[in-house]
Amino acid sequence: MDKMKNTPPSWGQSSSVCIWEGITCNNFSRVISLKLYNMGIEGTLSSDIGSLTELQTIDLSYNKKLGGPLPQAIGNLKQLTALFLVDCSFSGSLPSELGNLSQIVFLSLTSNKFTGRIPASLGMLSNLALLDLAKNQLTGPLPISTGTEPGLDRLINTKHFHFNKNQLSGSFPEELFSSDMTLEHIICDRNQFTGRIPVSVGLVQSLTVIRLDKNSLSGPVPSNLNNLTRLKVLNLGANKLSGAMPNLTGMNDLRTIDLSNNLFEPSEFPAWISDMENLTALMINSGRLYGEVPQKLFSFPYLQQVILKNNSLNGSLDMGSNISKRLHIVNFENNALTSVALDTGYNNTIILVGNPVCSSNAQFSETSYCVLQQDPVASNYSISHSNCSSESCPQNLDCSNPYQGMMVMRAPSFRDVADHSVFITLVKDLWEKFGPVIGSVTIENPFIDGDNYLQVLLKLCPITDSYFNRTVILVNLDLSNKNYGPPGDIFGPYYFDAFEYNYPGGRSGRSFKVMIIGMAVGCTFLIVVLVAVGLYALRQRRRAQRAIEVMDPFASWAPSGEGISAPELQGARWFSYDELRKCTNDFPEINEIGSGGFGKVYRGVLSDGKLVAVKRARAGSFQGGAEFKTEIELLSRIHHKNLVQLEGFCFQRGERMLVYEYIPNGSLRECLCGEGGIVLSWQTRLSVALDSAMGLAYLHEHANPPIIHRDVKSTNILLDENLNAKVADFGLSKLASEGEEGQYSTQVKGTLGYLDPEYYSTQMLTAKSDVYSFGVVMLELVTALPPIHEGKYIVREVRKAVNKNEEYYGLKDLIDPAIIRDDFVVGLGWFVELALECLEESSAGRPAMSDVVKEIEMMVQDAGGARRDSAAAAAAAAPSARRAMPRRDASSSSNYFEYSGGYSFSTEIVPK
Repeated sequence: MDKMKNTPPSWGQSSSVCIWEGITCNNFSRVISLKLYNMGIEGTLSSDIGSLTELQTIDLSYNKKLGGPLPQAIGNLKQLTALFLVDCSFSGSLPSELGNLSQIVFLSLTSNKFTGRIPASLGMLSNLALLDLAKNQLTGPLPISTGTEPGLDRLINTKHFHFNKNQLSGSFPEELFSSDMTLEHIICDRNQFTGRIPVSVGLVQSLTVIRLDKNSLSGPVPSNLNNLTRLKVLNLGANKLSGAMPNLTGMNDLRTIDLSNNLFEPSEFPAWISDMENLTALMINSGRLYGEVPQKLFSFPYLQQVILKNNSLNGSLDMGSNISKRLHIVNFENNALTSVALDTGYNNTIILVGNPVCSSNAQFSETSYCVLQQDPVASNYSISHSNCSSESCPQNLDCSNPYQGMMVMRAPSFRDVADHSVFITLVKDLWEKFGPVIGSVTIENPFIDGDNYLQVLLKLCPITDSYFNRTVILVNLDLSNKNYGPPGDIFGPYYFDAFEYNYPGGRSGRSFKVMIIGMAVGCTFLIVVLVAVGLYALRQRRRAQRAIEVMDPFASWAPSGEGISAPELQGARWFSYDELRKCTNDFPEINEIGSGGFGKVYRGVLSDGKLVAVKRARAGSFQGGAEFKTEIELLSRIHHKNLVQLEGFCFQRGERMLVYEYIPNGSLRECLCGEGGIVLSWQTRLSVALDSAMGLAYLHEHANPPIIHRDVKSTNILLDENLNAKVADFGLSKLASEGEEGQYSTQVKGTLGYLDPEYYSTQMLTAKSDVYSFGVVMLELVTALPPIHEGKYIVREVRKAVNKNEEYYGLKDLIDPAIIRDDFVVGLGWFVELALECLEESSAGRPAMSDVVKEIEMMVQDAGGARRDSAAAAAAAAPSARRAMPRRDASSSSNYFEYSGGYSFSTEIVPK
């Protein structure tokens, strides 16, 4: 207790700890259970925990400020069967003493800050059923037993290996898996594993879920994988797997298959898919598939999603007349389909952009099928349940203080979040579990996130319109410790991320303090009477000030000390500090998605379920009130698909916060560095350049008045879930109308490496200054290098290296290796020449941003045409081997360059 703050009020009020909240004792007054989840406890876990040798359960989950190292003394708890430390802040290495917990069944350390390797001693936990180490910072290989040294291969009774979202590396040794194992889930996505998938995984016939996506696994998929006939979810996407497309014949229980973004050999559309009648989602993007897709696929009764982008599927698409009623999206973007039969009555989404049928058939090209549509990943609705049918019975469908959090399903076997029926089943099942102590259960706004996890907001309301007390939550609402499992097997393994709960009267306090306060009040009664009127008046005054602030969020703007007038807004919403604190869950580090001189950016969920990014200025940030006002004013008046949308702002309690739409894939700079497992193909880089240029062209020529960004750089270009680019950060922007003849004198501001040298030397800012900065970004897209790298300026280095007569325009030593691996490097020289035009020393020699847009549009069209030509050739070649593209010199109008490659390329997220 001495190492913790904000413990429950009953702690310390009795010499018997057995009546303290959260503690359970046996008949001999020995502590056997310590359950204090979501109590707002801060501090560390004392090594004295080791003296409670009769402990059987520890659950300290959701205390986000409880952390520090996990004490070695925890290994003394030989009776411990469950240790749950979900979503805390524990750090340091996992103690090897965990291997002494011989009775433990559940070990869940999800969402902490643990570093170092997984201790080999965990292999001694013979009773372990759940091993969940996800969302930490663990590194190194998985430990395997050697001689007397234990390893994870000894955990034959363990059903769950959850290691996702760490930094684990190395290969999966053949010794890791065996036929003796009872494993059901292998969830290792978003790590850094390399090497081959071991053949031994095919021996574990109890497996129902395999997620190895977003690693760097290579080599062929084991041929015995189809022994896993109970498997329901198979995700091997975004690796470097090669060889033949895996044969999954006989795996007829499979519901979700994702083999996207690997390096498989070209192959005809797999025949075994025609037997997968339980299939709900099929995803094979960039799989080098050709041939026709069988009509039978679309008749599978549970099918919801077919995503086959960036292949060479050809011929006619005929979905037949017996299409699954659950099928909500079919995506054949960038294939070689020449005709489509759509006399089927199918009214949901079909995407055919990038197929010959969209360019050869004028009438068909005007339909929605030939316009890029966004894959729906979220659905805004809520489902509530209670057992009340009259006004007299307890129910609370809209309480003000629910116990809530996000349920995150890591391997759901469905994809249609708009299907209410499946979530009605979940709500009713939750009610069966928690109904006796709650007034209602509600789930809201389910969505599939960028990791293919299903997230849904869960709200449990008290029976009356009041708070839950600590006892009800600690005894009954135990979602952290696997006491509840979703119905059936459609939701898969989950974890619960609870929001902070504010108990009435605060989180802490001792009853003896209340007694002291009462005595003091009695002794000072006369004083209280004398000051009561004054306090009442002061309170009323503060209420009036708060009301004015809500009605007029700018009431406190002018007295901010900077002499800045309130901004003029056109549609931006004002948020209160409390709203943003709640939507980000009190700004925890785990929700931090970026930082800079201004402060930090946090992921948040608004009350309507919308994902947002909250940019919170820190005290003394580089962005002052003027820049803050500028960004609000500019973003509130501009609306373009390639500009980050401002949702609103907060200027309250000394806080300056901007609320933007949430852009999940981070900045272009991060993607070029390979962060998050993203590799940008050449085609995607052209699209990113085009998107960014279109956003800037809108600012320069269509905004009223025109706007000069003044800080164009790769960290200010963000990529959404479809890798569409959006220009961000308008804190340094200027209205062009403030100058004369398109230029005006101003203090030089910007970022080193991107600054226009003419602007720097003359202090005369023009729209061409943005063009120069954009030219630097274009060279970054080619080289993946920052503007200044190892003391060298990228512009100077490219100018020295350019040679039109050499391969890759003379830039082979500078070009990003990911581009060289791409099969379709079309328009490289053209792109570099345009970049160098943008980088002319004199602004008069640079093109306008609208001209840049036109040039890049033609490059994108050339690249798309080359891809379709190659796809058609591939279809005619059937399963022949890779063949070289034609060689053209740098003067060719299509700007091909000498290379040899196959006929498939990826614009998807794949590991570097």
